[in-house]
Amino acid sequence: MTRTPQPQPGILEIKLYQGGASHVDGVTDVIKLSSNENPWGASDKARAAFAATAHTLNRYPSSDHAELRAAIAEVHGLDPARIICGAGSDEVISFLCQAYAGPGDEVIHTEHGFSLYRIYALASGATPVEVAETERVVDVDKILNAVTDKTALVFIANPANPTGTLLSPAECTRLADGLPPHVMLVLDGAYAEFAPGYDGGAGLATERANVVMTRTFSKLYGLGGLRIGWGYGAQEIIDVLNRVRGPFNLSQTQLETARAAVLDQDFARTCVEKSARHRDWLTGALHDLGTGADVSLANFVLARFSSDAEASATEAHLRKQGILVRKTAGYKLPHCLRITVGDEAACRRVIAAVRAFKGAKV
Repeated sequence: MTRTPQPQPGILEIKLYQGGASHVDGVTDVIKLSSNENPWGASDKARAAFAATAHTLNRYPSSDHAELRAAIAEVHGLDPARIICGAGSDEVISFLCQAYAGPGDEVIHTEHGFSLYRIYALASGATPVEVAETERVVDVDKILNAVTDKTALVFIANPANPTGTLLSPAECTRLADGLPPHVMLVLDGAYAEFAPGYDGGAGLATERANVVMTRTFSKLYGLGGLRIGWGYGAQEIIDVLNRVRGPFNLSQTQLETARAAVLDQDFARTCVEKSARHRDWLTGALHDLGTGADVSLANFVLARFSSDAEASATEAHLRKQGILVRKTAGYKLPHCLRITVGDEAACRRVIAAVRAFKGAKV
């Protein structure tokens, strides 16, 4: 028999990722509320920085990302030497799995956790271990009970995606305290800016040798199309990750645009305030229609319906109206829909469509 190239063990267990839809056939006035994007886009300063880089496209970018790391450190009060930048926080997560997990190791994630944790664990040859949540909230005791001598990494999104729930800083600390020194805790803070008073895990990552925080420019800063993220942790860990990072993994356009975005904190604060106001209104309006939703501390709401069938029928109705939301069956929440918090007009349009659908059923 002819031998053919074969992928590494675990690769074929990965399902191809399906992004949020952007179009509806036959509908022109479509609002995309399926990918948790900032409805107000990037700041004017970030857009200007993006345009200015057009004149240097023939030049290789900085390989040390020093100016962007310095800007991030200035805004967040961190040590720039302990920051690593990637093509989205996804790439930093992949570095962590590549560098710290492999065959024979286990990587813990929670049952409703971000799907890429499992994917990158499998890609590295490690075994993903799923831990149950309690009422859609990460359960520290269940995670600690799942830890073994084989555990290499524990991934927690906080606030969580797709639930929007937050594990309190005290519980994050208790989790970090309970992990053996050989286990790395990764706090994914993609939505941390939307949670008032929460540092995304920066304090723990500063104090602990086995805690790493990841963040992104894709959500609050409106730069999802450019793919920029970063991580922060002990110097020893960041030095290891930089050994597997490609020297030119970010373009100068990405670097300059992200730097301008993070330094424009006036715009960021405005987006956070508007998002929180619209999120609270959307949550309340869903409750008024008899649709449950946990308190979200992200830029989306997870709407809970009475059954899988009702959730699917509601999504289909919204789609016909040109409103795209995210099904969450892949996150073991088939009776739910994740709805990005849009601008006021988008939020009102969602509620009007849900109200009309429910009214038609009566």
